[in-house]
Amino acid sequence: MINPRIIDYIFSSASIQRWNDYPRMVELVELDKQAHKFIIAYFIAKLEKDVNYTHLIEAGIFEFLRRIVVTDIRPDVFRKALQKKSKEINTWVISKLSPSLKDINNGNFLQKFEEYLSNPNMYKKERFILKAASYLATKWEFSIVYQTSQFLSDIEDVKKSVEEEIEDYYELIGVRKIALNKKLAKVIDLSGRLRFQKRWAQTPRVPETSVLGHMLTVAVFGYFYSIDINACEKRVQNNFFTALFHDLPEALTRDIISPVKYSVDELSDIIAEYEIIKIEDDILPNVPEALHDEFSYILGLYNGSKDEFLNKIYEDKIKVVDDISKYNNDKYNAIDGEALKQCDKLSAFVEASLSISHGIKSKELINGKKQILKSLKEVQGINFKKIAQQIDHEFGTTGQTQIRMDFD
Repeated sequence: MINPRIIDYIFSSASIQRWNDYPRMVELVELDKQAHKFIIAYFIAKLEKDVNYTHLIEAGIFEFLRRIVVTDIRPDVFRKALQKKSKEINTWVISKLSPSLKDINNGNFLQKFEEYLSNPNMYKKERFILKAASYLATKWEFSIVYQTSQFLSDIEDVKKSVEEEIEDYYELIGVRKIALNKKLAKVIDLSGRLRFQKRWAQTPRVPETSVLGHMLTVAVFGYFYSIDINACEKRVQNNFFTALFHDLPEALTRDIISPVKYSVDELSDIIAEYEIIKIEDDILPNVPEALHDEFSYILGLYNGSKDEFLNKIYEDKIKVVDDISKYNNDKYNAIDGEALKQCDKLSAFVEASLSISHGIKSKELINGKKQILKSLKEVQGINFKKIAQQIDHEFGTTGQTQIRMDFD
């Protein structure tokens, strides 16, 4: 499955500063931008025809990994460089990442990654959707930057350039709806605000990660888990998007830390009940009606309750199952909830381990890390505790995440 080296790469994006040559009222980092892009891409894709969602996920992860490697190059310069030196740049990207990727899925992931970089026609429609989503996520960020940069001489030129680019994507229905500030734009805005909610808010940590960024790390872990167990395509897609949206209601309820949530009698039930009300009142009405059933399913709504971490299938109706491996067929619409819960815990373990490896530690981080490790286990042949122990060993000796800078 996933290994400490690629996890270190993924989490380094939480230290990649965006728009760093402009004054910002909040920190804007690459991990959050990528998470927001994936969320926007999901909704754009759902309004289009003939989209392969496995290809959308893979292309998004490929672009994410490449962006981490080339982040020292300004995006406008990078685009021009790709026009003349794409082969050399992509070869360099692969050389940097191959040691971390070569063992994932018996080398198939790396092989597909190389093919994607060398063949611009691979996943062509999905690439275009991701490009549009990336633009909209950048535009959302720029609305923040603009508020504190209006005194700069070139800011109006940047604003004009950002606003004009939207015309390149008007053929996509979702882009038009978001641009016109329709209902869907409210969901995009709501998800973007999750970057302001910090994880482990009760203790200092380096690098800081937001709820939005955490959602993407869990989704990426869920993808690697899925391909490692040879999950069918629908199962891969459901696992990724369930993880990607698993904390979306926290934009309405705030991130309540687990020791508080589960130590006070019946508080978790009250929170879950309130989350359902807010989903039904503030989220689903702004999602295209044709998407309600599917989106409710991946959000974890089931029999009047909410739990995104249950093993479920969905044919004529939703059914909770014990052994999800029996339903490895697209027709069952399966979700590996138990494994995704392990991915969620693994991401939290990495957050604590990384900070401790940087010398920023507290009793909350140390105790939290110990408790998470105790709760990790093997699911479908994937030993999450062993992965965490490998991470702990790697970060304890060489876990130094580089701080990188980026313009846009």
